[in-house]
Amino acid sequence: MSKKKKQLNSQASTSDDALTLKDQLDGDILAKLKAAKQSLVAEEQAKEEERQARLAFERKQREKNMSFEELLEKYGDKGSKF
Repeated sequence: MSKKKKQLNSQASTSDDALTLKDQLDGDILAKLKAAKQSLVAEEQAKEEERQARLAFERKQREKNMSFEELLEKYGDKGSKF
């Protein structure tokens, strides 16, 4: 008797598992979630590009403000002669 109950319970749970969240949600809600995901991804990419641009700007500013001694240490005799 207990084996039959276990089999029935296992069959009921597999039919519930077959339904996914996508199947349970309306198409409108799913479209809103996809749009929200795309906007978050685009926002994250914009933040990363802004961070990269800021780092490049800071690097240029540091080199621009280097003293002659710092420039000489960094580049040394690597320069061309005219």
